[in-house]
Amino acid sequence: MDQLGLRKILGGIMFRRDVSRRQSTEVSVGDKLKAFAGIGITLLLSGRVGAQGVVMQRNLSLSMAKTIAEATLAECKSKGFNTSAAVVDRAGQVLVIMRDEQATPQTADMARRKAYTARMYRITTMEFQKRTAEDPARAAQRDLADILALSGGVPIQVGNDTIGGVGSAGSTLEVDDACSKAGIAKVADLLK
Repeated sequence: MDQLGLRKILGGIMFRRDVSRRQSTEVSVGDKLKAFAGIGITLLLSGRVGAQGVVMQRNLSLSMAKTIAEATLAECKSKGFNTSAAVVDRAGQVLVIMRDEQATPQTADMARRKAYTARMYRITTMEFQKRTAEDPARAAQRDLADILALSGGVPIQVGNDTIGGVGSAGSTLEVDDACSKAGIAKVADLLK
């Protein structure tokens, strides 16, 4: 590659030597490449020091997520509601979505969004709803993608570590919340 092509790539950056004499002598292309290579190596090596080791995490199994979703649906069904339940993992990704055959289609997406909100904020969506309604500084959080400020979402926690969320939709807000809590209660012994 010729010097003109490299200068275009580097954005025409000019390095000057001997600024005190007001002389503008260009640094050679080789010097520029050495400087950039040195900076790159330094960044790579400094990043490795902080990133060493193995990160240990607790995660929901598919089996546990299915148990939570089934218990959530069963609790709502016992109260006379045809609902949907969703369980997301620690990253907010769906593990399970179940919709009662008599539940309306939008309830599945609402349950997913409630589970996601509970996981991301690490609080129930009932608490999230109150918090964002009472504090105008937090109201904009409701506008984020996939966030739903309606009761029925509950974080799944092991101690202080939030490993997922469960959401229920299709009944009243209070019943959805109780159904999600019942789903988690079904596996409470495994979350210790």
